[in-house]
Amino acid sequence: MADSESINNNIHRDFYIPTYILAPSASSNSLRLPEVPTCPVLVFINSKSGGQLGGDLLRTYRHLLNKYQVFDLGEEAPDSVLRRLYLNIGTLKSNGDQFAAEIEERMRIIVAGGDGTAGWLLGVVSDLKLSQPPPIATVPLGTGNNLPFAFGWGKKNPGTDLNSVISFLKQVMNAKEMKMDSWHILMRMRAPKKGSCDPVAPLELPHSLHAFHRVSPSDELNMEGFHTFRGGFWNYFSMGMDAQVSYAFHSERKMNPDKFKNQLVNQSSYLKLGCTQGWFFAPFVHRSSRNIAQLTKVKIMKKQGEWQDLPIPPSVRSIVCLNLPSFSGGLNPWGTPNSNKRRYRDLTPPFVDDGLLEVVGFRDAWHGLVLLAPKGHGTRLAQANRIRFEFHKGAADHTFMRIDGEPWKQPLPENDDTVVVEISHLGQVKMLATHDCRAKSIHDPSSQFADEVDEVDSDDEVSIDEERRKFGAAATFKFPDEVDVSSLS
Repeated sequence: MADSESINNNIHRDFYIPTYILAPSASSNSLRLPEVPTCPVLVFINSKSGGQLGGDLLRTYRHLLNKYQVFDLGEEAPDSVLRRLYLNIGTLKSNGDQFAAEIEERMRIIVAGGDGTAGWLLGVVSDLKLSQPPPIATVPLGTGNNLPFAFGWGKKNPGTDLNSVISFLKQVMNAKEMKMDSWHILMRMRAPKKGSCDPVAPLELPHSLHAFHRVSPSDELNMEGFHTFRGGFWNYFSMGMDAQVSYAFHSERKMNPDKFKNQLVNQSSYLKLGCTQGWFFAPFVHRSSRNIAQLTKVKIMKKQGEWQDLPIPPSVRSIVCLNLPSFSGGLNPWGTPNSNKRRYRDLTPPFVDDGLLEVVGFRDAWHGLVLLAPKGHGTRLAQANRIRFEFHKGAADHTFMRIDGEPWKQPLPENDDTVVVEISHLGQVKMLATHDCRAKSIHDPSSQFADEVDEVDSDDEVSIDEERRKFGAAATFKFPDEVDVSSLS
């Protein structure tokens, strides 16, 4: 009994937010704390993520904390919660409430779900343009969990018992803040005379799909006679074979959700779909018209400069634009360029706050095997502050794309028009990270990488002859472990 009381006292001292701050209608007699908590937290949980884990986690957090500071994303959207909270804090501060001011200054956010759920929160916090945006910690409740893995929170689904949650809260209190780049994506095509070029998602779009939505007529990006879509991402944009497998996985999960409630089962299903899509035997199964160089012209821009054409090797069938050193369930396709690559190709390590995306290519699923080897990486194509894809009429009538694990099927022009996808640096968001996390900051001296020799180097394997080396020299491709953002609508 005494232990339980001690735990409650510690939780109140460190993490509890009084009700009067969370709810404008709360009684002035609601519980008040003698001191401002060390690390007040807002908790957002996708209760439908991770099978039953999301619901279990929701109950544990509500048992430990004020139930009004723990939100089920299936019941209320985060923008509604944060608008209400910050309006109330603003009112309290204007009335001289110093306690509320210090709560705002110390506040941190915990979001539990897949990468799509985390992206939803990041997008909302960015859009609200808060004067003191709280840093965000991510609980890995999805399948791929690239965001939490990159910042040190792991990729396996967490425990939901009392001790596990208390342990995670202590980690959040001791975590360091890091900036992370965010990216804007724009897609524009001339309104077709027949048919459609609109993105096609698996059955319907979840709320967490921060990919494309059509801009309104009043939007400054709208152009008469064109369809324009815009959105943002934090982890990666990809196109080609990996996105096609992801599209098949999401479509299957939408139609049979009961079969996809376990992380290991999801990963196994993903692997099977990768095999049935034929990407292990791409040269035999897929026409060269599906290769990236045949589908699109690619241009890049460094931080300062003009657009430059980016040559794409003819054998590349998948292209990934990376913001974080975690893809496909924790793999790092960029790796760490050695001193020769840094000197002669002007390549740098993959920092999460340097305003650059790493652009990597893959020939087929076997090529991805190289990522499983120590210091292995894909074909490094470029680092850029802006990237532009121009799709013209060709042999293929569609391709597949995805953003942070969310895929769609993209129809391509049937006439002489062009579909343009342009990615540009948008800004930065504040993340919480463990002190030994994989993500590295360009401003942190301890993050500087030592010169290393690339033991498994595929940068130079770009000739047509490589097309004939169908199985490569490495073992097997680890298919992307997709995010689990089931039924956020």
